[in-house]
Amino acid sequence: MKFLIPKFLHRFARNRSGASAIEFALLAPLMIGLYIGTVEISEGVAAYRKVTLTAGALANLTSQVTGISATDKDNILQASIAIMEPYQGGVAAKVSCVKIDAAGVARIAWGFATTGVTARATGEAAVVPPDLAIPGSSLIWSEVSYLYIPVTGFSPGFSYIAATGKQLSDQMYMSPRITPPVYDSKSCS
Repeated sequence: MKFLIPKFLHRFARNRSGASAIEFALLAPLMIGLYIGTVEISEGVAAYRKVTLTAGALANLTSQVTGISATDKDNILQASIAIMEPYQGGVAAKVSCVKIDAAGVARIAWGFATTGVTARATGEAAVVPPDLAIPGSSLIWSEVSYLYIPVTGFSPGFSYIAATGKQLSDQMYMSPRITPPVYDSKSCS
């Protein structure tokens, strides 16, 4: 029995037929990690794209009406957030009407948000891009955020993101289509 082990080792050392298996064993973890990483990045980009689409839809739907009731508010939020499918959990959305006075100062006229999210306060100063800050006008401002948590937490390089998630957010400004909408008896004009 003692002589079989050294002969086996000697024969194993001379055999070159397992080189491909060894190369595969060395490269497989790297290739699998790259594949999983690519899938996670693609999912993250898709989730961010949905956040952008949701912000646009939220501003667009709100800017098309002249008055917003409680039912309208719920319908606008639900229709916009439905775009986030299948990324439903953790979506936060806010809509505000920004009134820009004759001096070019932008303030929140009214706002509403999804459940669990605080809407912007009436009278709060708003930062509007300079190209959109037209004195005497109004803007609809939508903000959407989503906490993206990768599906595969074992991806190389994604351990920090997998543990904490990545906050994805976007905002959109849009001019009212007809007149600035009235919400909760508060005008934006």
